[in-house]
Amino acid sequence: MKQSAGKKRCGWAGSTDPDYIRYHDKEWARPVHDDRLLFEMLTLEGAQAGLSWSTILRKRAHYQRAFADFDPKKVARFDAARKAALLLDAGIVRNRLKIDSTVTNAQAFLAVQREFGSFDHYLWSFVDGKPVIKGTRKGIPTRTELSDRISKDLKKRGFRFVGTTILYAYLQAVGVVNDHTPDCFLYRAPRRAPARQRE
Repeated sequence: MKQSAGKKRCGWAGSTDPDYIRYHDKEWARPVHDDRLLFEMLTLEGAQAGLSWSTILRKRAHYQRAFADFDPKKVARFDAARKAALLLDAGIVRNRLKIDSTVTNAQAFLAVQREFGSFDHYLWSFVDGKPVIKGTRKGIPTRTELSDRISKDLKKRGFRFVGTTILYAYLQAVGVVNDHTPDCFLYRAPRRAPARQRE
């Protein structure tokens, strides 16, 4: 496959699955500032809980159709009949709690937009608008103090399926954290803190 020829990637992306490779190369750890895409990735990361990410990637296009292209205003209005229909939809993960949480998360998402102007502004305020560049040879963590803090705040705001492990995967997915490892062709070395000026 041309796309993978001669390129080293993060260990988790060592698959020959073209969708997996494309996701790693074109999306993972790239900063996202579009609210619709931020809602999509939050939904998909929650859906992935207990499953493989490759499973969710295969279902992604169907998720987009099933959940109104992840328009939070439309999803927030899904009623009991719409949710019941989704439980019969083999193109998505048919889990009642995950489907219900997508609707309640859309409602909470809209509340954040009203309070902060956009979900983008809310999310990126936790890192002063700058991605956290980490990527080390010691492996990729499953949670950090940052994911703990954002997870706790989202839960207070009524979000579900936003535990710290899910949240850390989300932060990686939308580029708030860049965890490409040093052996990956997309690696960016962490910036050193500026030296203190002498007085």
